[in-house]
Amino acid sequence: MDYNSFRQFADSWGLLYMFVIFVGVVLFMFRPGAKDHAETAAQIPLKDDAAPEKKE
Repeated sequence: MDYNSFRQFADSWGLLYMFVIFVGVVLFMFRPGAKDHAETAAQIPLKDDAAPEKKE
């Protein structure tokens, strides 16, 4: 497979593949019930962790 045929393949089927992946991710994020999971994940960095135990 030379460069030109690989480029033609990537321009056609590669673009279609990336578009399908994009649509899949968008549908996954906007599915019913995803808001609760997204809000929970967004709060993870803000949670107070317990103080680490001191090792002797």
